[in-house]
Amino acid sequence: MIVLGFDIGGTKSAVVLAEGSNDSIHFLDRKEIRTTSNWKEMIDHLIAEGKAMFKRNGKKVENFKIGISCGGPLDSKKGMIQSPPNLPGWDNVPIIDYIYEKLGVWAKLQNDADACALAEWKYGAGRGYENLIFLTFGTGLGAGLILNGNLYTGASNMAGEVGHIPLEDHGPIGYGKGGSFEGFCSGGGIAQIAKLKAYELEKQGIKASFIKTEMNDITAKDVAESAEAGNRDALDVFRTSGKYFGRGLSIIIDILNPEIIVVGSIYVRAGKFLNEEMYKEIEIQALESSRKAVKIVPAQLGEKIGDYGAVVTALA
Repeated sequence: MIVLGFDIGGTKSAVVLAEGSNDSIHFLDRKEIRTTSNWKEMIDHLIAEGKAMFKRNGKKVENFKIGISCGGPLDSKKGMIQSPPNLPGWDNVPIIDYIYEKLGVWAKLQNDADACALAEWKYGAGRGYENLIFLTFGTGLGAGLILNGNLYTGASNMAGEVGHIPLEDHGPIGYGKGGSFEGFCSGGGIAQIAKLKAYELEKQGIKASFIKTEMNDITAKDVAESAEAGNRDALDVFRTSGKYFGRGLSIIIDILNPEIIVVGSIYVRAGKFLNEEMYKEIEIQALESSRKAVKIVPAQLGEKIGDYGAVVTALA
């Protein structure tokens, strides 16, 4: 089956063309574009790129499926994207109806964490497990839940919004809440922790190693590059994030008792800087029997997991 997949992220989006089945996915083409607040313009751009891919790969624009992976909150049944915190301007977007008007095909919409959970479960690190949690750990932090061998989405399709969990009364802001799980454990959260660290060092007359231009322009990528170089201030930022990551994971471990937690994006690239403090906190906070039953691993599908997620959504 030919599949056109749209992976809509907070900072970048991608369109992929693939041939997929329940056993394998073969990617034919891919194009990445910057995400903007003008949703109609964005979707039109993705559709245009998709049409170009059909032509470029000698495929007819017929008998194909469309899958859309996007950060929540959203209503997959109604096909609505409902004002995700990392997609300003995307308020009550009728994306399924809009794409049908343009292409005459009914697409399927899935929360990105749910889509990635399905992808890792079927094609990646989660193969063979019945109880799997997938965490995005990218621009934001969300979870996809595979419980007793089924995707669990909850009464209003909002299950897995773990980024909203409060870990402190005050702290870096994520998902609109200071001190939240997402505030400490996301790209934006790490950048906020780093800025606070930079201000503290500036008071001592020291310039933080991860400042490339201006303090307000610090990104999680800058901190990761500095940590790779062994700079203590950057490593301290990851230690802080790692501690709270362990604290948030402990809540998930105690409540859901998973066999495996698969973590994407930043954890794939920089998990080694988070692990020490993460495991220390889990040892302190989580129930012994539950923490011994679970393993925590980076996403096996790596940087392509969003592509897989969009395609799996179409095939599910």
